[in-house]
Amino acid sequence: MRVSQFFISTLKEAPSEAELPSHKLMLRAGYIRKLASGLYTWMPLGLRVLRKVENIVREEMDKSGGIELLMPAVQPAELWHETGRWEVFGPQMLKIRDRHDNDFCFGPTHEEVITDIARREIRSYRQLPINFYQIQTKFRDEVRPRFGVMRAREFVMKDAYSFHADYASLEHTYQVMHDTYSRIFTRLGLQFRAVTADTGAIGGSGSHEFHVLADSGEDALAYCPASDYAANVEMAEAVAPNAPRAPSTQELQKTITPGQRSIEEVAAFFDTSAQSILKAIAVMTHEDEFVLLLLRGDHTLNEIKTGKILGEFRFASDDEIHRNMNCRAGYIGPVGCNVRMLADRAAATLSDFICGANDDGFHYTGVNFGRDVHLDEASVHDLRNVVAGDPSPDGNGTLEICRGIEVGHIFQLRTKYAEALKATFLDAQGKTQIMEMGCYGIGVSRIVAAAIEQNYDERGIILPSAMAPFQVAIAPIGMGKSAAVRDAAEQLYTGLVEAGIEVLLYDRDERPGVMFADMELIGIPHRIVIGERGLKEGNVEYQGRCDAQAQSIPLNNATKFVKLKICD
Repeated sequence: MRVSQFFISTLKEAPSEAELPSHKLMLRAGYIRKLASGLYTWMPLGLRVLRKVENIVREEMDKSGGIELLMPAVQPAELWHETGRWEVFGPQMLKIRDRHDNDFCFGPTHEEVITDIARREIRSYRQLPINFYQIQTKFRDEVRPRFGVMRAREFVMKDAYSFHADYASLEHTYQVMHDTYSRIFTRLGLQFRAVTADTGAIGGSGSHEFHVLADSGEDALAYCPASDYAANVEMAEAVAPNAPRAPSTQELQKTITPGQRSIEEVAAFFDTSAQSILKAIAVMTHEDEFVLLLLRGDHTLNEIKTGKILGEFRFASDDEIHRNMNCRAGYIGPVGCNVRMLADRAAATLSDFICGANDDGFHYTGVNFGRDVHLDEASVHDLRNVVAGDPSPDGNGTLEICRGIEVGHIFQLRTKYAEALKATFLDAQGKTQIMEMGCYGIGVSRIVAAAIEQNYDERGIILPSAMAPFQVAIAPIGMGKSAAVRDAAEQLYTGLVEAGIEVLLYDRDERPGVMFADMELIGIPHRIVIGERGLKEGNVEYQGRCDAQAQSIPLNNATKFVKLKICD
């Protein structure tokens, strides 16, 4: 491709609203342009990158036995009413009406549509298993669209759905898809990790997320360096302490603590650590039951785990806290309480601890379970987020925490949607059975941003070769003035194109600094500079995007040299 026949629109500075490096660089490099909040146009350069991701995803899905189709983006409300998700999915769903006043939505996901296809088309076990997939635009009305295409309202996604005669078949395809996703992200040149995850709004019995590792990632991931264990912190088990609760050595004492409400303030007041403080978190269940959650002061509540025990819940308001505890938040605790309490495993092993005294401006010291607070075994659960240094749940070593950007998610849906939509088949005995289902998603457009978060420097984007918009750039110096430079550039360009290499020829007569800055910004991994001085010796200059120095190579060997570099 010649620059004179292409469209490149780079910026020296990113718009002020851009926060993450990927957002800034995608705007500066001319990959995307903002249309409205959470809506972006993929410009020609960015579209080349997006299509490369799509192609790799499609190739690996086809190899895995997936069958591509394309479902409508706009879906009728009737299907969502059948599964009960029309109201449950929430305000992220963009609901619309046609001229006949019929309700539709712009599909945020396609479980309902694909299950409708299966119930209409699949009759016999002989047609199973089957795995359909599509690469298509989705829309979710995010409350706070941000970070460019990382959290946009409209995005490109590959979603696949498998149907099975039994759970064993589902498990087999689930593993096939796990392996397929690993190949996809490996081919894309990304550092990634697969982790056990919560099924969330999609539902099902089990799931794994695939994360591109990056410090800017929104998700915290727990992993064990000594084993294969990895899980989203939402799902990682905080193993119960091995050591039994120490016997009490202090008497219960009420101490005035005026204005000391936070864990940090209380710890400083008593000159102790947060580990010796018990914090009480007041919540309300969906049945309006007031519940106290007890955690060690240095731990944070895991809302996913807690929701699995309590069901839907929310944090109690100040009025609800005062009505149930007769004091303000910051001074509540378990001593003398007549409300339901749940304690985290680590909190339940505390002794001689500090907690709120249920009296404004006071805390208790020397508090002990059994003597001062009744806590039965059924009230002790895993309620917290794991932290670095916690024992690994698989018994091998300790956990570390890293950050990740979720780019893929696979689910064992089981029969959730098939039952709701009556997707059945006849088994070998002629009996009607419910289909088992799997669901497998990849955020295609998000991968581009995630890759940049993992690969950039102060000069711009450094994309893996498999994703780069062009594999090599040719920068002729003084092309408009030197026939020798022009002829050499044309000769090399033709040779690279004939060799099947994606090449961008900067055939406009620009200053070297302008050409180099553009090529570095837009993420082209290999660059060849052609100048009169080098040509006198039959040489051109090659420099990889991450190389500190350029090197001279013979012009007549440049095509072969670049091919070898691309294959490295």
